[in-house]
Amino acid sequence: MDATFKIWETNRKHYLKLIESYSLEQLNKIPEGFSNNLAWNLGHIIVAQQGLVYRLSGLPTYVTEEMTNTYKNGSKPIGQTTQAEIDELKTLLFSLIEKTKEDYANGKFVTYTEYTTGTGFHLASTLEAINFNNYHEALHLGFMMNIRKFI
Repeated sequence: MDATFKIWETNRKHYLKLIESYSLEQLNKIPEGFSNNLAWNLGHIIVAQQGLVYRLSGLPTYVTEEMTNTYKNGSKPIGQTTQAEIDELKTLLFSLIEKTKEDYANGKFVTYTEYTTGTGFHLASTLEAINFNNYHEALHLGFMMNIRKFI
């Protein structure tokens, strides 16, 4: 698991560096031809990890239902993300890694509801969900790198 968590932490550092390079206005801009923005992608990877790893393990998430609804799969940005919301998302980038590592080490993940992702990955365990999460976050980092070319 050490390599999996190391990949996750490194990827999240890339997210933070990217987000800190843009103004709030730029983070909220949806370029022509896109359905979301940098801020939405940041929120999405956070709530997706919580859903894939915690919710499907039958555990409560560390994000609010409001945040989940704002950034869940199939949602789109509505209104403008505030600086306070961006700051909260930036904090969650790393605090949730630490919480997941702690919960995994303490054996909190006992059951898992199998799930097939929209990209066709069948997840049968928490470990598979954690590994898939790295793939999912890398995809969204790529989307964000594409969006930034147009803001």
